[in-house]
Amino acid sequence: MTLATVPRYDSDRTSERRGRAVVAGAGMAGLLAARVLADEFEAVTVLDRDSLADEVTPRRGVPQGRHPHALLEAGRATLEDLFPGYGEDLVSAGGVVVDFASDVNFYDEGDFLAHGPVRMETYSASRPLIEQIARQHVADLDGVRLRPHCRFVDYCSDRAHRSVEGVVVRENGDRTEIPADLVVDATGRTSRTPTWLADHGYAPPTVDEVRIDLAYSTAYVERPASDRRTYLVPPSSPRTRGGMAAPVEGDRWVVNLQGVHGTTPPTEFAAFAEYAAGLPTPVLKRLLDDHPTVSETVEYYPFPSNRRHRYEGLDRFPEGLVVVGDALASFNPVYAQGISVAALEALVLHRALVTGGRRNLAFRFFDRAEDVVDVAWMLAAGSDFRFPQTIGPEPRGTELVARYLSRLTRRAHTDGALAEAFVRVLSMERPPVSLFRPNVLWRVFGPAT
Repeated sequence: MTLATVPRYDSDRTSERRGRAVVAGAGMAGLLAARVLADEFEAVTVLDRDSLADEVTPRRGVPQGRHPHALLEAGRATLEDLFPGYGEDLVSAGGVVVDFASDVNFYDEGDFLAHGPVRMETYSASRPLIEQIARQHVADLDGVRLRPHCRFVDYCSDRAHRSVEGVVVRENGDRTEIPADLVVDATGRTSRTPTWLADHGYAPPTVDEVRIDLAYSTAYVERPASDRRTYLVPPSSPRTRGGMAAPVEGDRWVVNLQGVHGTTPPTEFAAFAEYAAGLPTPVLKRLLDDHPTVSETVEYYPFPSNRRHRYEGLDRFPEGLVVVGDALASFNPVYAQGISVAALEALVLHRALVTGGRRNLAFRFFDRAEDVVDVAWMLAAGSDFRFPQTIGPEPRGTELVARYLSRLTRRAHTDGALAEAFVRVLSMERPPVSLFRPNVLWRVFGPAT
């Protein structure tokens, strides 16, 4: 499922608000889940171990918070639906309006994609700002309470462990219980749900893992206020290094250098531009040479593998519990899918609640969320298999699709319509099958224009 195929948020499709829900984790997945739960529950508590202050600063619980994030179209449009005025608030706080068709320069298969014929507007900002604006909107909802410095410890359940009935938390040194009719696990890759299931008589979900051994380093440089240039130069076999730059608030570019399968980007400023010089285009090297650095350190982050938990394959699962976001599946962050997947999952959760209520909610949600994860998994893990060193279960048809996309991308160097079609799929706006429509196939295989 993509933005074009997931039913959009409908504020009229709600029932009488009753009961209490708890969301463990106040990252984007947790905030988006809390938004849709606020339509169905009288009280929603969002708890997180970190401070949830108004300052735009990276949080310890979001290790990627100092690194680039992107609002792909699926994420941007859904945030606007769920939080009316979100984009205006983001821009008012310093976020930058970017046209993907003309401001974004995407290098792949030996050249940059042509600029598209239609404006594709989105927002560019740091992860802390993207999250803070969403958190403000959630905090303004009736019945929603944010509880910072509150660490999730365990689930509460009935004696037979057939249903989850709340959470155990540690707050101000005290261990307390918070009862709930529904608990949403949005705690990310460190989720304890698989272990809890195994400890209480359930089979844990099987795990698919595709190892890419990604590492990246990030620094910030000065940016003229009117300059919205964005550069994407992802690793592409056999080249194991990549990089990107995007405009963010504070008149800055966030510049990120990447390496996969043993190639490690630098962690010192002195080597940053030198590493960028090894990319197949000099644009990032020039950006670093021409603009002063404004960050105090180079931030480093390793990401060993794509990982998805196959909850949809379980035969038994407790009532009163749902798993979302990175706790369900996490993807190579180079492709910037995390926020968009979380947004689409929130729409799936909304739809599952309004069409079927709370009974057997988890299985209905997991079954529908599988289709969302499948698209992102195919795009991310499938792309990672362009490297022969990548290890893990290969999505079906990966090699054939890779050959087709390679040809499509080369044609898109001079065909703006093809570039647009490709970007709309990468943005999770349209399904991958849209790239096999007759008009696209003709542009890929027909006479070059």
